[in-house]
Amino acid sequence: MSRPYTIARLAAAAGVHVETIRYYQRLRLVPEPPRPLGGIRRYTEADAERLRFIKRAQAMGFTLVEVESLLKLQARRSCHDTRELAATKLGLVDARIRELCHLRRELTKLIADCDANTEDNTCPVIRRLTQQPREAIGRATKYPAS
Repeated sequence: MSRPYTIARLAAAAGVHVETIRYYQRLRLVPEPPRPLGGIRRYTEADAERLRFIKRAQAMGFTLVEVESLLKLQARRSCHDTRELAATKLGLVDARIRELCHLRRELTKLIADCDANTEDNTCPVIRRLTQQPREAIGRATKYPAS
């Protein structure tokens, strides 16, 4: 069995900051071990694995709320429910890719309009941002700034 971790060693082993661990503890994603009388809390390898699990899930685009669900599903060992969560995330990713492709086409057109523009005092990009069409307004409210 490996030596127990202090919070600093746990952070280093999991590749996160100490404050990240404390934040996850406040969210109840990571358990907080009891503090022995006059001592220091000790964490286990399972705690390090849990932190690495959380970070890998986040890297795949899962929110912390979704990570909490994944952790519960991991404990229940429910592949069907986990698959449903992953399929939902895939649908959101696909929708975002479609939106990004649309945005890419729009930006490409605006850049081409700028390249063709002979009057420096009127800019197609600035004009587009000033006179936003109704369809873009609906899209802009779907994804608030993070």
